[in-house]
Amino acid sequence: MEKFLDILSKTLAKAFTAAGYDNSYANVTVSNRPDLCEFQCNGAMPLAKTARKAPIMIANDVVAQLDNEVFSSAEAVNPGFINLRVHEDFLSKYLNVLRENDRLGAPKCEKSRSVVVDYGGPNVAKPLHIGHLRSAIIGESVKRIYRYFGDTVVGDIHMGDWGLQMGLIIAELKERKPDLPYFDDVFTGEYPEQAPFTISELEEIYPFASGKSKVDADFAEKAHAATYELQNRKRGYYALWEHIMRVSVADLKRNYANLNVDFDVWMGESDADPYIPPMIEMFEKQGILQESDGAKVIEVAEDGDKKEIPPCIIVKSDGATLYATTDLATIVQRMQDFKPDKLFYLTDKRQNLHFEQVFRAARKSGIVPEHVELEHVGFGTMNGKDGKPFKTRDGGVMRLETLIADITNYVEQKILENQVVDAAEAHKTAKIIAVAALKYGDLSNLATKDYIFDLERFAAFEGNTGPYLLYTIVRIKSILNRAELTDGTISEANNESAKNLQLVLSSMPEQMLMAYRDSAPNVICSYAYELAGAVNKFYHETRILTETDEEKKRSYLALISLAKRALEECIDLLGFEAPERM
Repeated sequence: MEKFLDILSKTLAKAFTAAGYDNSYANVTVSNRPDLCEFQCNGAMPLAKTARKAPIMIANDVVAQLDNEVFSSAEAVNPGFINLRVHEDFLSKYLNVLRENDRLGAPKCEKSRSVVVDYGGPNVAKPLHIGHLRSAIIGESVKRIYRYFGDTVVGDIHMGDWGLQMGLIIAELKERKPDLPYFDDVFTGEYPEQAPFTISELEEIYPFASGKSKVDADFAEKAHAATYELQNRKRGYYALWEHIMRVSVADLKRNYANLNVDFDVWMGESDADPYIPPMIEMFEKQGILQESDGAKVIEVAEDGDKKEIPPCIIVKSDGATLYATTDLATIVQRMQDFKPDKLFYLTDKRQNLHFEQVFRAARKSGIVPEHVELEHVGFGTMNGKDGKPFKTRDGGVMRLETLIADITNYVEQKILENQVVDAAEAHKTAKIIAVAALKYGDLSNLATKDYIFDLERFAAFEGNTGPYLLYTIVRIKSILNRAELTDGTISEANNESAKNLQLVLSSMPEQMLMAYRDSAPNVICSYAYELAGAVNKFYHETRILTETDEEKKRSYLALISLAKRALEECIDLLGFEAPERM
């Protein structure tokens, strides 16, 4: 289905041609002065130089050739703007075609891509905290947007599951429970199916062992030795690692599910580990590995760099590998397994330099062909009202499940106060609204920027919030449920708020495409908020259920029904849903 702005631009192009001018200047945009017009074309001004004519004269010539069936008014304004208003009949006809389209006019991409989205990135054996929030929320939305436009997408959590934290846990377990069969080097039987710890015990062991290693050099050495032996597949340690993974992944899945976030593959650093030795051997044969103070590095600085780009360290002087090594090996694995056209990474913006180095090393080594796109989005920090990274009251890092519970409890109290939903249904509804509040509060910001977490503002039922969108959808559902008539066709707008709502709906395909092109969920947030505002203004200024003219009533119902579909499409792409009542 053709986008509304494209239709308007083609109409202008015909007028430019009829007036004897180059029609490549006939681009129509939404007006930045809605008090003056709905759309505008500024092509007369850049055209003036080649046409050797004053812009206002060109604009007047074009206006004289315009199709009056499309535009109800067209005016040439100094110094050469063409101000346009769309005919109500033309707009309503477009929306009726839009209603019949199962994608509300949003086209699928011309060529479907294979994309790997790397988001999540938690360390196993540790609870998810608010530092994991943005990657999960933004990544889930980007994944949904890509799929919506026809890409084949693999969402990969990429867990930290193969480093020193594993050795720390194993070393501490050995000190606490030395009689476990995992520490008996001559044990040859089957290890227990039940893990020798719960998730709560595991989450206590890791920080304890980490702190202990900082003050106890002997213990730190044992942890490093355990890490080495695990990575060399020592039988008992590997069995313990499998227990750690099962217990941790089950807990991770539960916590991510509370956010409506899921992953297609649950891989981690351990999966990339077998790819490291042959990859390093390949680098050696290519001659791109260089010695630097005993370490092996790949020089990635390029002519024209405006800042210093240090070498990418592949092997440390002590023979250990680093995150860069693992990330490059993960790319090798992904290229083999998924043959992607794009690799998309979401991490804290403090890793911007790291991924610049990794991407350059991947290109230089040929791991990633030139046609494969590499993109890293470094997101900003979620801060408290003091402008500093969000903390608990005692200054610690808040667990993610605690944050979700706090928002859910806050929303539940508001619901019970309003007495719209009974107590039995209140908690379930509160969870839905809380997720919307949390996700929209994050996604409505530009991903790369820091933002202030404000519970009261995010959970408000009015203003630019997730609950406001949900409230608008629920209001429309209520109207449609109470209506005695089914919806009909959308007719010409008979007031300003009706036309504004129709215009906002007509722009949905462009907004969705912009979000897809820029991997930007905030674009969808902005559009959904504008649409919700237009719906509520229309509702307050128009008699819908009490309208006595049956044709008008059916038209109104058709219009708000379309708005509901559009809003539901938006929130699905953002990763949340609407309750039946609130």
